[in-house]
Amino acid sequence: MLGRAYVHSLNSSTVPVGSPILKISDIELRFGGVVALHDVGFTVTQGHIHAVIGPNGAGKSSLLNCVSGLYHPQKGKAVLHTGDGAVTHTLTQLPPHKIARLGVARSFQNIELFSHLTVLENLMLGRHTHMKHGVMQSLLWFGPARNQELAHRGIVEEVIDLLSLQPFRHKPVGSLAYGIQKRVELGRALVLQPALLLLDEPMAGMNSEEKEDMARYVLDVHELAGVTVILIEHDMAVVMDISDRVSVLDFGRLIADGTPDEVKANPAVIEAYLGAEEH
Repeated sequence: MLGRAYVHSLNSSTVPVGSPILKISDIELRFGGVVALHDVGFTVTQGHIHAVIGPNGAGKSSLLNCVSGLYHPQKGKAVLHTGDGAVTHTLTQLPPHKIARLGVARSFQNIELFSHLTVLENLMLGRHTHMKHGVMQSLLWFGPARNQELAHRGIVEEVIDLLSLQPFRHKPVGSLAYGIQKRVELGRALVLQPALLLLDEPMAGMNSEEKEDMARYVLDVHELAGVTVILIEHDMAVVMDISDRVSVLDFGRLIADGTPDEVKANPAVIEAYLGAEEH
């Protein structure tokens, strides 16, 4: 049985539970004449699973791209709180590698793994932002470089245990079933010891059994590792079951933000996403 020790090793945030960890304010993102996001803003609370939902093309992935530094919005900002919450970083002004070093990790809709490498090797590569020694030291594997690799390996082993990847550790990722590959991608984000984990449709393309497994692992990451999660997902049953708060986008605009029960009862959400009742 996994213990609460994971809180200290896999979660880099020291922001108090219940305090804001991310504030998104008035984000506007345009591609030429197309407005992908318009004045989007909401707050993510430390210790929550915060779902972002909406129809295809609503701007969900674009929003995560703004938070992770892949896109830079023309207006607005996303501010990460670190330390005790008093230290802030404007993510929308930073490149992706600096955002990753601040403790923001993400997975993508499409699997972005090295298919010819093993599960263990893919997870070790996920530690690259924490590597401090040069290539020659690492190749010679002595002194500080050896100690560093052992420390990184310890984090990777915890993730392998947490996500039940032991049977696959030495297998090439490309030889594994799709659901296992998605779990490896979750693991690669988790080895960064994130303060904030961005999951872009982690259950896309899965059957019902694989979705149940992935939902359980997301809950384990949240509850055992104590990681705050922003989740994009189309399966409403999953979203309403595991989320603490839900924000709803439609045509790039925020139309609702609240608890799962509040969002389910919101007429604008019913019409735009869940479908209006037939009379």
